[in-house]
Amino acid sequence: MLEMEERLTLEEGSLLVKTARRAVQEFLTYARRVDVPEVSDKLRSPRGVFVTIEEIYEEGGVVRHRLRGCIGYPEPVKPLIEATIDSAIAAATEDPRFPPLKEGDLESVVFEVSVLTKPKLVEYTKPDDLLRAVVVGRDGIIVSAGPYKGLLLPQVPLEYDWDVEEYLSHACLKAGLPPDYWKTSKINIYTFQAQVFAEIVPNGDIIEKLLIPRNDR
Repeated sequence: MLEMEERLTLEEGSLLVKTARRAVQEFLTYARRVDVPEVSDKLRSPRGVFVTIEEIYEEGGVVRHRLRGCIGYPEPVKPLIEATIDSAIAAATEDPRFPPLKEGDLESVVFEVSVLTKPKLVEYTKPDDLLRAVVVGRDGIIVSAGPYKGLLLPQVPLEYDWDVEEYLSHACLKAGLPPDYWKTSKINIYTFQAQVFAEIVPNGDIIEKLLIPRNDR
């Protein structure tokens, strides 16, 4: 799990989410990159980060979310605040799964920022070992096999109620591999943890999402 010195305060996490939204607003309105704000040392340190944008809609009287863009840096290659700005703009305009956001769309989307620990290679000898090494609700995973690579954030299997096997299979699919590839071939699996901050409603209050580890085995 996240070490105490790695954890951000709610205030720091809220600043990241607000900066992500402001970066997209500035880019869509004025086609320019927002200035980097003054931040704490922790927000200037290199960290991996992903920005997720979700569309809010109503179905059958129930408010629901659906993915509208998600891009980030798995590795700590840039200062966290700068990586957040870059990821937010990319999630809004460069995710190949979705058309670019327009300025008017910002009233119906929420922003989520996941701050990552450095990925660590899982040492294992047989596929069943992965079922114990990977914990749903604790670990994000990266699957890597030659040119194929796929990443899933730790909140994803909780949202879809996947067990570990389903989680690994969907990570393989994300990498462009067959879903059972982790069972049939030795591949590199990396795990990481995340601290997740998100808007409750568009441009509204921001909370830290608590990810609860689940024991499937």
